[in-house]
Amino acid sequence: MSHIGKFGLHGGNFKKPPQRKTRLNRSYEELTPISWSEYFEHKRFVDIDGNKFATYSLGNVESVLIVLLHGGGFNALTWSLFAKHLVKQCECQVLAVDLRGHGNSFTTDDNDLSMTTFTSDIISLLRKSYPDKMPSIVLMGHSLGGAIAVNIASTAESDLPIIGLVVIDVVEGSAMESLASMQSFLRSRPKSFKSLMDAISWGMGNGHIKNEESARVSIPGQIKNVATGKLGTDEFEEPTIETPVLTEAISESQYSIDSIIEDEEFGASSFSNEKSLGNYTWRIDLCKTEKHWPGWFQGLSKKFLSIHAQKLLLLANIDRMDKDLTVGQMQGKFEMQVLTRVGHAVQEDDPEKVASILSNFLVRNKFANPTGDFVRILPGC
Repeated sequence: MSHIGKFGLHGGNFKKPPQRKTRLNRSYEELTPISWSEYFEHKRFVDIDGNKFATYSLGNVESVLIVLLHGGGFNALTWSLFAKHLVKQCECQVLAVDLRGHGNSFTTDDNDLSMTTFTSDIISLLRKSYPDKMPSIVLMGHSLGGAIAVNIASTAESDLPIIGLVVIDVVEGSAMESLASMQSFLRSRPKSFKSLMDAISWGMGNGHIKNEESARVSIPGQIKNVATGKLGTDEFEEPTIETPVLTEAISESQYSIDSIIEDEEFGASSFSNEKSLGNYTWRIDLCKTEKHWPGWFQGLSKKFLSIHAQKLLLLANIDRMDKDLTVGQMQGKFEMQVLTRVGHAVQEDDPEKVASILSNFLVRNKFANPTGDFVRILPGC
């Protein structure tokens, strides 16, 4: 795997993966977007000084809170399948957040993506969301979200009741090495798509997200309509907070795989019969965030190792480890699990396995009680 995947702006299963399908042999159903409401109970907007942050929640509100922070370019829906599996395996609640500049969160300055601002956003959001009694918190972040979780835990331990920290597929050494080639990777992606289905098809076909179901729920939250500015998820849901419905559907007779055409301009297939309000592009232009990249990851390993809360590191490949973490792992300063047959979007590619690993982490540390679907697994090395 290239260095690009080592820290997180892009993208399994432990079972033998099915044969990869091409764009031309995927059915209509396999590319139809799926609503967030299939996985979360509530979608709410939290207003902080005129900044609107979208959150998705699920689970027992009297239990430990798992705060889920996504990676750069992703959105809160990256956690959809994982969250649904997790609450079946142990007693907990989850809160997935769209970071500033991502998904359905909109702020007075979406370009201020410094680590300081990200950290302040999440701390303020948690304080406002739980003004009376703050539950015990386990911070869990993927890639950039993992770096934010570490920074929150290292600066706010005495303020927020953080009892656990889980970081997915981000390590300082490999992340910093990847920065030099990140711009070329970002420019290699399609700049736009003809439809939501087009974007989902591209994501599945290029390894961005290997799990087809997860791609159908999370990719629409990564793109927006060029003409209307609406997020992809808003085009097949009503703009209400907690009761989305599908818009006018396309009948099977209107759709044909033969209608897929290759479009060199957009670098992806086009569903010419799909109802469309315009072309789509990425919700956030990550190329313009380059000045913030070093600040996201500098000092990450030392911060992670210095945090007193129970820690878990999930990696897609053992070669992501840097010297500081290798030494810390040998000293038993954190738990580690290495997953196989997954890409960078670990929690999307094998959400059930990640949920099982986390539920065992929570139960083993007595942060949560197991439920009927809990399956005990051995700790990682």
